[in-house]
Amino acid sequence: MFGQACFEKGMAKNTYGTGSFVLMNTGTEVHRSEHGLLSTAAWDVGDGVRYALEGAIFITGAAIGWLRDGLGIIARASETGPMAASVDDTGGAYLVPAFVGLGAPHWDPYARGIFAGITQGTGRAHLARAVVEAMAYQTRDVVDAMTLDAGTPLKELRVDGGASVMDVLCQFQADQLGVVVRRPKDQETTALGAAYLAGLAEGVWASPGEIGEGWQVGAEYEPKMSRDEADSLHDGWKKAVELSKGWANREA
Repeated sequence: MFGQACFEKGMAKNTYGTGSFVLMNTGTEVHRSEHGLLSTAAWDVGDGVRYALEGAIFITGAAIGWLRDGLGIIARASETGPMAASVDDTGGAYLVPAFVGLGAPHWDPYARGIFAGITQGTGRAHLARAVVEAMAYQTRDVVDAMTLDAGTPLKELRVDGGASVMDVLCQFQADQLGVVVRRPKDQETTALGAAYLAGLAEGVWASPGEIGEGWQVGAEYEPKMSRDEADSLHDGWKKAVELSKGWANREA
């Protein structure tokens, strides 16, 4: 989060890796979550501790590996974005990648993967898009919980991690959240955050604000979808999530 220069209250970042980790800056206050998130100390660079809310999502980019290694639908991870973008939507299908249960904000170890809403018209591209959209839906679930806990609306979402190179993901994420999504030029944000902190300690930068001025956006995605459409799609996602919950704990 420091590497993404999320220095203001309400700023948030998401890393789309094997799983995803969403953090929101909550300023100088600790917000004890009532919606399945973690409260954490973000940093202290000499002017007091800054705190954050964090939500861990178990499976995001790992579902792309499943498309490649488990199903053989793609040969390389880089094929996912173009394949998902080749269709306008999933045709009403949803994939809940609860392969190892659900993390934040649901925390259900007994949840299992669900592919719902399929028809004879559902093809490989629809499944690839459902995998991509699931990343955005899961992120929205966490962000919705964050805004409830913090009482602070999301200002923007800064993204990094391997899957963030997909324009189709970033655009759908912006549509779901209703805020701008920004991808930085330099996506090695963990190393960059460590470098920023070291630079502050050695006087290379005088303050986090000076660092923030140098943060550079590589791509920016404005919401294009209406809120009614975005919410309707998310309602379908929530229905699929409920189907996945408790699956491995059901009596035979």
